[in-house]
Amino acid sequence: MNELDPNNIPKHIAFIMDGNGRWAKKRHLPRKFGHKAGMDALHRIVEAADDLDVDIITVYAFSTENWKRAEDEVDFLMNLAVEYFIKELDELVEKNVKVKMFGERDRLPEKVQQAAKTMEEKTQNNTGLQLNVCLNYGGRDEVTRAVKNIIKDGIPVEDITEETISDYLYTSGLPDPDLLVRTGGEQRLSNFMLWQNSYAEFIFTDTWWPDCDKAFLVDMIKEYQGRQRRFGNVNED
Repeated sequence: MNELDPNNIPKHIAFIMDGNGRWAKKRHLPRKFGHKAGMDALHRIVEAADDLDVDIITVYAFSTENWKRAEDEVDFLMNLAVEYFIKELDELVEKNVKVKMFGERDRLPEKVQQAAKTMEEKTQNNTGLQLNVCLNYGGRDEVTRAVKNIIKDGIPVEDITEETISDYLYTSGLPDPDLLVRTGGEQRLSNFMLWQNSYAEFIFTDTWWPDCDKAFLVDMIKEYQGRQRRFGNVNED
C-alpha cells in the first residue's frame, strides 16, 4: 500500500473479465478450466480490493450476447455462477462485503436466480466493499429498461434529467466507475455499463483474467493515479 496514494484510490472499479478461454488454450486445457481459474481470480481481486480500500467493484460475468456460445459452455458458466455464490457466501459475509446482481434475471436458470437472491439477502446489511456481479447483463438493455420504466411511472418529459435516468439503472444510488479495466488484450466496451462509464478511466491490458491478483490490481491503481481526470475542464498545467 505504501506505493499507492491512499487519498486517490478509485472508489468504483469495473472489470471486463476477459481471456479465460485463451488462458486455458495456452495450457492445452478445455475452456472450462479457464473459467474455473477465472473464478479463483475473482476471489483474489475481491480480497485485494477490500484490502486496498476500494468501495465498489463491478464485474462483467455473463453478457446478454454470451447466450450465443456453445450450450455446454453456457451451462458450465451458469453452474459456475451458482458455485461462486455458494462457495464464497460465508467469507463474503465475514468480510462485510455486500453483493448485488445486475442483469435480466428471468432468462437465467432458477438455480442461478435463487443462489443470487440468497447471496443478496445474506449480505444486504453489510457495509464494506460492494461487489456487483453482472449476469445476463447488457448496457443497451439496461438503458432501454430504464426508459421503459420512466415512461411506465409517468414522469413528465420536462422532468427527465440525466439524474432521472441514472436513478432507473441497476447502479442507482452508486457512484459511476472511476476506472474500467479490461483484461485479455481486447480494446472495446462490449456493451458494458455504457451510461456509467462515460467518464471512467480505461485501462486495456494483455493480462488474462485468470492471472490477476493483488499485485495486478495495485498496478492498475498506480496507472490510474498517474492520470489527470478533468471531466471536460481545461488542463492549466
